[in-house]
Amino acid sequence: MLKILIAEDDLMIADMTEEVLVSNGYEVCGIARTVDEAVTLARLHKPDLALIDMRLADGELGTRIAAELKHLTKLGVLYASGNMPHVMLTADNGHACLSKPYRPSDLLRGLEIVTDLVDTGRSTTPLPRGFQILQGVIGAPREFPKR
Repeated sequence: MLKILIAEDDLMIADMTEEVLVSNGYEVCGIARTVDEAVTLARLHKPDLALIDMRLADGELGTRIAAELKHLTKLGVLYASGNMPHVMLTADNGHACLSKPYRPSDLLRGLEIVTDLVDTGRSTTPLPRGFQILQGVIGAPREFPKR
């Protein structure tokens, strides 16, 4: 069972996401609304995956979470953003980004791909709707399919 941290400031989205993840075999080690809460939870629980909202309650960017957790080398990072066209992320920030709003099936498939990227350095298709592997991630396609 993979352990996942959710960093999301919208509690309704966070609760629905937790419900989907738990019902599909993931262990949610915590929900954080701020960068500091997320870093504290991750250091305590050492998750396998982090689902990170780009903008959090403290006004900071979710990318700071991944930057502070670089020592967790096997941490798979999937960002969620409602403003995908303006997101400029690379492999230095994490593994992939999923556009909000997303369907539960797209989230689950996105997490599978991130897990594959962490474990094997390769991704499998199909890519879910609104999903992008970050530029520079090993195994990332050069062009992202338009959806």
